[in-house]
Amino acid sequence: MNESATHPVDERLPLPRLAALGLQHVLVMYAGAIAVPLIVGRALGLGPEQITLLISADLFCCGLVSLIQSLGAGRWFGVRLPVMMGVTFAAVGPMVAMAGAQGGVDGARAIFGAIIGAGIVAMLLAPLMSRLLRFFPPVVTGSIIAIIGISLMRVGVGWALGGPAFLAQRTDVPGLVAMVDAAKAAAAAASAPALSLGPVPMVDNPGYGALGHLALAGFVLAVILLLVRYGRGFVANIAVLLGIVAGCVVAAGLGQMSFAKVGQARWFEFVTPFAFGMPTFEPVAIVTMSLVMIVVMIESTGMFLALSEMTGKPLARDDLSRGLRTDGLGTLIGGVFNTFPYTSFSQNVGLVGVTGVKSRFVCVAAGVIMIGLGLVPKMGALVEAVPQFVLGGAGLVMFGMVAATGIRVLAGVDFKGNRHNLYIVAISLGAGLIPLVAPRWNQQMPNALAPLLESGILLTSIAAVLLNLYFNGARGDTTAAVEAAKTAQAH
Repeated sequence: MNESATHPVDERLPLPRLAALGLQHVLVMYAGAIAVPLIVGRALGLGPEQITLLISADLFCCGLVSLIQSLGAGRWFGVRLPVMMGVTFAAVGPMVAMAGAQGGVDGARAIFGAIIGAGIVAMLLAPLMSRLLRFFPPVVTGSIIAIIGISLMRVGVGWALGGPAFLAQRTDVPGLVAMVDAAKAAAAAASAPALSLGPVPMVDNPGYGALGHLALAGFVLAVILLLVRYGRGFVANIAVLLGIVAGCVVAAGLGQMSFAKVGQARWFEFVTPFAFGMPTFEPVAIVTMSLVMIVVMIESTGMFLALSEMTGKPLARDDLSRGLRTDGLGTLIGGVFNTFPYTSFSQNVGLVGVTGVKSRFVCVAAGVIMIGLGLVPKMGALVEAVPQFVLGGAGLVMFGMVAATGIRVLAGVDFKGNRHNLYIVAISLGAGLIPLVAPRWNQQMPNALAPLLESGILLTSIAAVLLNLYFNGARGDTTAAVEAAKTAQAH
């Protein structure tokens, strides 16, 4: 194949462009990436140094698994799309429950053992899960992509408002205050399940909805829109990054951005496997985490389909199998390196739509940066200093772009000749909105069902697939997506 026929996904960009575009992805995902180690570390009752270790390990593994997913590793791993990998919030509930049963280092070892076991199970299940691709015609994929964008809008709005309405009161372990606050903020912003962090009193967040926060978020949004409208070439591609930088400059000038942690952070820190000791393997915990991984793989399928639509690269069954297998491999790596289960980060899907840059090597560059953040805590502290309300302006445009992509897919669905498709879209979107409009709707149901019932993306996926089977039958094997994939393979 000559260079002119290279697909945009496989395009190799100049190094300076890769670095800037990769940094955009890192800034978008950073808050969500560090949230889970903060939450689980607090639930385990670990000290500040141990939680710092969890964060460094998380960032390192985020980068490593992103490299495997985007770059690919042989015939078995990597969907080879512009995918950023991060710790999934779907596993937080079960891990916090495990931490409640057994805290401290022993609890951490039990959690890591369950994660390693679940990672192996997920790798074995990946080929079976990939066979579900034929049940995802455009009426299903469009609904799923739309609900991904709609769900993420709560993330962007949460960022713009400056975090959740309530914060953990500063009465616990010294040095852990900011960690608990950040964990609550990131969990709420990322639509995580309602969590119990132990006996931590909650107080009003005085900065919630502050007009200054909203003004800065609006400023960032305005800068991005101006650059997208009037910028050319590379400047337009990094509009989100430039908007965030402009917001940081204004925030620093107003005294709303602190660099204190940058000065205190170390320059270098190794990430060592089994830092808490050898994991312990409990069958019940492994089964629980394996069920979570099934949920994760279904959600990942939706993300991969969204990226396939955005990049114009058909997703074949083998591609999906490699991507889902990497979810399992990443989870296995996470357990070895003292961190948690991994999945594709939905926040970064929107960035692909905003920039129009489809090259997977951008995420490769972002993966390298994430590894650097894990090994150089001072760099991580610098990125962490970016205020959430600055990210809020960028989040609104990025996450809205995901929803717009889903609407574009649905625009190609036949609603006139087949009225049943209207019911599929209406009911599946309604099901996905339940956790958003009524976060505690499942409080009377068994806690074991929480990972299933608190994910709007999963509820939409299940409803859309079942309704499509009910109304249209098993027509998925002749959908446009699969036919396009077969054509691409033939060529």
